[in-house]
Order: sequence, then structure tokens, then C-alpha cells
Amino acid sequence: MQFIYRIPRLIRWVLSILLSFLVLMTIYRVVFFFHYRGISRPFSGSAFLLGLRYDARVVAVLGLFMLLLSAVPFLNPIKKRAVHTFWNILVCVFLLLLLIFYSADFYHYDYLKQRLNASVLNFLVDAKISFGMMWETYPILKIFFAIIVFTFLFVKWHDKTIKTISDKKPTHQKNKITSIYYIVFVLLLAGFTFGRLGQYPLRWSDAFAFTDDFKASTSLNPFQSFFSSLQFRNPKYDIKKVNASYDIMAEYLGVPHPDASNLNYLREVNFDSTILEKPNVVVVICESFSAYKSSMFGNKLNATPYFNKMCNDGVFFERCFTPAFGTARGVWATITGIPDVEQSKTSSRNPLAVDQHSIINDFKGYEKYYFLGGSTTWANIRGLLKNNINDLHIIEQEDFKSNQVDVWGISDKNLFLESNKILAQQQKPFFAIIQTADNHRPYTIPEEDLNTFKKVNYPSDTLLKYGFDNNGQLNAFRYTDFNYEHFIEAAKKEKYFKNTIFVFVGDHGLRGDAGNLFPQSFTKQGILAEHVPLLFYSPNLLQPKKVKQVCSQLDVLPSVAALTRQSHRNTTLGRNLFDTAQRQHKFAFIADPELSNIALVSDEYYFSKSFNGKASNFVSVVNNEPIAVNKQTDSIKKRMDELVNAWYETAKYMILNNKKKTN
Repeated sequence: MQFIYRIPRLIRWVLSILLSFLVLMTIYRVVFFFHYRGISRPFSGSAFLLGLRYDARVVAVLGLFMLLLSAVPFLNPIKKRAVHTFWNILVCVFLLLLLIFYSADFYHYDYLKQRLNASVLNFLVDAKISFGMMWETYPILKIFFAIIVFTFLFVKWHDKTIKTISDKKPTHQKNKITSIYYIVFVLLLAGFTFGRLGQYPLRWSDAFAFTDDFKASTSLNPFQSFFSSLQFRNPKYDIKKVNASYDIMAEYLGVPHPDASNLNYLREVNFDSTILEKPNVVVVICESFSAYKSSMFGNKLNATPYFNKMCNDGVFFERCFTPAFGTARGVWATITGIPDVEQSKTSSRNPLAVDQHSIINDFKGYEKYYFLGGSTTWANIRGLLKNNINDLHIIEQEDFKSNQVDVWGISDKNLFLESNKILAQQQKPFFAIIQTADNHRPYTIPEEDLNTFKKVNYPSDTLLKYGFDNNGQLNAFRYTDFNYEHFIEAAKKEKYFKNTIFVFVGDHGLRGDAGNLFPQSFTKQGILAEHVPLLFYSPNLLQPKKVKQVCSQLDVLPSVAALTRQSHRNTTLGRNLFDTAQRQHKFAFIADPELSNIALVSDEYYFSKSFNGKASNFVSVVNNEPIAVNKQTDSIKKRMDELVNAWYETAKYMILNNKKKTN
């Protein structure tokens, strides 16, 4: 016990508050679990352990705040007894916030089966009705009385505690040891605030790695859930605009049973499959795979000769566009089939959008893998994956034998080779996603590959002429092709190769100057940021073909499901690119928060408009000639204007309403 009294009194006082709050949070989690767990659900130690980490993060932030205030001499309760009343009031406020949050959380879950989040603020719009419902449903007066009584007792305890600690004289003189105590304590609080040992902090999405909604709910902390979702609190769609757009989108998507009243977008695709051996699927999401920098479009620096050869042997879509710029948005669009139109942060970071139906989940009987050389904690991608794809195996940096080469994890070459070894061992059909990262700053080329991968060096004017900023960027792009070659050549030696469909799609392109490689609109309108190669490669299953029709990253999963004759439910905006029965003109939708515009690309035209609709552009994507003004082009422009609005409003709605089907 003597050791405790050696700890500075200020630290002991702060610790007493933090531990008491931590105990209260833990008691609440126990009550929450046993009240809502249902019949015969076993106790979940892992959920409680993660919950303790969330709680520790909250109290650590409180502890740092208390230390910061106490650093002001006249607010230090150990030195100034006169400020005890101030701290009693402040602790009372802290406790009231905790009790109100937790009470609201308890009944919010009772009402909606969701932990408290910022969407609860939307009830203030109809405050009278909302309060009336609460008054008639829940024991408001009893809750209020219990909060007041408990707060009074807690403040009395705190007043006694702070007086006892401050009156107890220190057993040693102030010296370097005291400073060490403070340094260690602050570092511990900072560590708990970060939440984990690793590159990324503890995030709300980590709870959804359980693939069990109730376990995730048990672990979450209402403070973290509320403040993480605060910027997303308002549904980012206007239901009147969604309803007005429904008929347009239903017709474009080919919804067989349109139902405007229920906003039904379902296209249920069923196959009477005669395939005895189901094809495997490997989707490679290619980091920054910008079309104009690659060999397939005539770039003279010939950065991707191997991939160009693959395109000649596969089904290559020359006019594929991502619906947004950025890796997190590209991963989101590929997996969900919905454009990420969030303007402030990506949808993967929105706790309200974590529940999504993905066609991947319709691949029954398949083993499912997600390979990433880094960590899926990045951008909260883990929550999106684990919460929505059943029995998914996530293989990430810590699971590979190869060493980390930079901030993004292991090299893409080793990512491919180690993934290939795992896939080669599979006895069941598999659906795998491999997400690359090397074609990204800091443009690392591992030392182990420099004997076989030879860097090139071009003058600056040559690099700029063909769309590269510097030799580092060019060599990273070339290294990407080097990695594709190693992967495919290794896969060809394995049994699974002959019955596998490989899909390569860029997560996004890059802005720049394409020179004469494309019409000027690609450069001037910034379309290069979304123009990416899309290749379906399977020499034994697919006949080579080059497709010039426009398509979207959103189309990947419906197309793969069709090629593998996999029955599925398509509830979003992607279409089957191999459906020859489709007669409508295809479009690719783009939402670019950086340019604050939305756009639509067709085989001939590009139409864009600002988010507020005050400015628009209508240009050719086949040549540099101005578009002739006549009835035909006016009609096309009007159609694209109408459709881009419909697409935008529908995407905003789908982000929050594409929930996976529950049995």
C-alpha cells in the first residue's frame, strides 16, 4: 500500500475518477448483454474485452482533459482546496453526461435494435411527437429520478475522495521520480486513447469483425458510436427526390417488378446451372491503375507490357470508369455496387452504412478470401467486409510470412505469391479479392527485387509528356506490371488456374495530362481520375474480346456472378456486362467530391454538373470538336441531365438502405 502513496496525489485523484467511470461502464455492459441477449446465447468474453478497450479510450480522453485543466495552477484541486466545488460540479456534469448517454443508449437499442448513434438527433425535428412516444413507452420519471439520486451520491463520494487525497501529505519530496510518474501516466492515457499497438487506432468498425451483430453491439461504447456518426447523423438523401427518380432508374436498371411505393430495385437472377465444377473467382483491385499511363492505350513509355498481353488474351473493357476517386471509395463501390457519394468522408467510415448487401455473399458453397498486404483497419474497411460477407477469411500483413517494406505493408509481389499459395491449397471453389498498394507513394521497390526488376530513368520532359510526374512514379507503375506477371505465371503452375476467372480493375485513376492519347475532355474535365482498365482474364473459359462500350466499376460483381452462373440478388446499381439482351445505352456515373460535381459518361459524351446544379458541362469523349447544337444533342443532354440526378439521389438513398437480407 505504501507504493500507492508514492504516486502523486493528482494522478491518484484522476485515477479514482477514471476507474469509477470504467466500473460503471462495465456494469452497464453486463446489464445490456444479459437483458438483450435472447435465449441461450453464451457469454462473449471477446466482446467484453473489446468493449473494455472502447471504454478505456473514453475514460482516457477524460483523464487527459482533467490533467490539462489541472495544469492551470488555480484549477489544481490538490493545491487549491477552494476549487473543490468547481471540480464537484464538473464531475457531476461528466457523470450526468454518462448516465444520460447510457440511458438513451439502453432504450434506443430497445426501440431500434441499434446502439446509440447521432441519428437520434433527427428525432428533434419532431420533438413533441418523439417525446410523447418516449413518455408513453418508457418510465421517464423513474429514469430521471434514478439519475438524480445516483449523481447526488456519486458527487458526495467524489467530494470526500478529493478531500481525503488532497489532505494526505506526500510521503516524498518533489523530484525527478514525480516527473516520471506524470510522463508514464500521460503516455498510458495516450496509448489507451489510440486503442491498440499498431499503425491504425481502435475504430468502431473493429466491433464488426465478430460477424455477429449482437456481439458487435455488446462491445460498442455509446460515446464512440455517437461521435463517430455525428457528421453522418442526417440521412443524406431527399426521399421526395428519390421517389421522383425511381421510374427512371428502374427502367435503366431493368427492374422486372418495379414498385415505386417500396422503392424496389431488386433484380433476382437465377441460373439452372449445369456447371459441374464451379469456377473460382479472383478479383484484383489495382492501386492507382490509371488507364492513360498504361500500355493498353498507346503510352510510349510502355509501363505495363505484361498486362497488355493479358488484355489481348482476355475480355478487356477499354472504357471503364470508377464512380469516385480514392481507394476507399473504389473498394466500397466494387464490393457494394453503390457509388460512394459521401462528400465529407467515405461511406466505409459511416457507422450508419456498415450494413450492406453484397453479391459476394450470394456465392454459396464458396470459400471467401480478402488479401491485403497492410491492414484492413484502414478506412474502416474491416467493418464493411466482416459485417457483410459471411465466413470471410481476411489475410493481412500480420498473417503473411514476408516482411513489411513500407507503410502499406508487404510488397505486392509477395502479397500475390503468398496469396497464390493459399489459393492453390483450396479444395472448394473460392472467391478471393486481392487489394494491391505498391503503386502509391512512397513508390517503394523492395531491395530483394532490384536484381530482376530494372529501374528506368527518363528526362522530365519525356515523363511529363506521357503522364508521369517523376521516375519514381513511373517505376512504381512498371513494378505493378512486374507483380502481375509474377502472380499470373505462378498461378499458371497451379491446378486452380484453368478453372478461375481473374478480374483486374483499378481502384481509381489519376489526374494529369493525357496529351494526345485521349480527347482533351479526359484531361480538362478530370475524367482521367476515374478512367481505369477492366479485364476479365481466363484463357480456358473466356474468348478474347475488346469492348469499347462504356462501363463501371459497379458492374464487376454482377458480371462475375453471371459468368460463373451464380444465382444472386442484385439490389444496387451495377449491371451484367455480358448480358447481350440489354438494349439501353450504358452510362458510367461519377461523383467527385474534390471537384464538387456529379457526372455521367456515355460512349460519346460526358455530362457534368456541380452539386448545387448551377454549372454544367457537356463535351465529347470521342474527339476534340465542340458538340453541335441541335434537337438530337439537346435531347441527349437533357436525358443525361435527368439520369445523372436520378443516379445521384438513388445512390444517396442506397448507401443507407441496401441492408443485407436476414433469414
